[in-house]
Amino acid sequence: MLFRSWASAVESPWPDVASVADHVGVRHLVVTRHALVRQVLADPATYRPDNALDAVTPMPVTALRVLAGHRFRLPPTLANNSGASHPQIRAIVADALHPTRVAAQRPWLTALVRERAARLTATLDAGQPADLYADLAADLPLLVLARLVELPDAPVGAVKEFARAALELFWAPLDADRQLALAAEVGRFHSVLRDFAATGGGLAAELRAAGHPPDVVVGALFFLLVAGQETTSQFLTLLLHRLACEPAVRAGLRTGEVAVADVVEEGLRLEPPIVTWRRVATADGLLGGQPVPAGTSLVLWLARAGRDPAVVESPDEFRPGQRGSRRHLAFGAGAHRCVGDVLARMEAAVVVAEAAPLLDGVAVVRPPWCPDNLTFRMPDAFVVRRAPGSTGLTGS
Repeated sequence: MLFRSWASAVESPWPDVASVADHVGVRHLVVTRHALVRQVLADPATYRPDNALDAVTPMPVTALRVLAGHRFRLPPTLANNSGASHPQIRAIVADALHPTRVAAQRPWLTALVRERAARLTATLDAGQPADLYADLAADLPLLVLARLVELPDAPVGAVKEFARAALELFWAPLDADRQLALAAEVGRFHSVLRDFAATGGGLAAELRAAGHPPDVVVGALFFLLVAGQETTSQFLTLLLHRLACEPAVRAGLRTGEVAVADVVEEGLRLEPPIVTWRRVATADGLLGGQPVPAGTSLVLWLARAGRDPAVVESPDEFRPGQRGSRRHLAFGAGAHRCVGDVLARMEAAVVVAEAAPLLDGVAVVRPPWCPDNLTFRMPDAFVVRRAPGSTGLTGS
């Protein structure tokens, strides 16, 4: 259950804390209640992030040898760092993603999204299908991130393939052959990151100047490329798909009765790209009345917490601006709260404002499909076509 059909399970009855075995028989405590998830995230001393990047499918020796051949390492840097170095590393990354710097990118991004939306409109008007993931959302966060932190000079396609491979290698249920193939892909790009970490400018140079060793610089770049942009492109795709099914919300956007920012927050609550996150207990304790022995793996069900009726007025309805909508945990909480939340919100707001009209009068040809994964949804496409007889000027 830990990997399959999070979407269908999210509305089923669940206890606040449940012991569940994964595909290899390891038991985890799945935490579903908003208050308890937040409690864990806000207490890094009792619930450490050390296991955040551990592979959920134990890697065979063959895959480990491939990674070792590329000198692959993931030392504690951001998400998996409970040590003394975390605040300084986080502060350097946060400065690179400062709200002022993010806001400066908005005009450029708006022009780019507007241009893409115009091309997609022409495609739809010509009676052709359009993939809003591939032709709109997939690379936008990477392009913005590259302008903010200066990334390795690599083709966009190669970076996207690496990021998705890493999300699969570390968070998906896999067989040995697939692990070996993914290890080779992740290892090759890790070598590119290592070379860039030694000589690159921007964020890499800032981390070096602060005295952080090469492995830490690589680890920070790795996390930004994997989580810092891939999750946002996933969210943009999931949000557009949700809006395609919400004509009343689109109508409200057109008239101004529904705010773009409220649509983004409700999307983060109901369609988060990261459905779970992990912690490990450091001492024996209790959580929601359940015993938590030291060393226990906790799976924090962020998506379920966003639908907690104790927090949200209408938990299963897409109602922008409703009570509790902004109390979601899509970005986590506490010392490890997502450092790129302002950036993700800005990107989503631009896409909603500029691309939501594309969804008027269209039919969904292929909804996003998400593979089995403990944490990330990873939609691969979102194809629409103009509905017969529609001009695209009214809601569908």
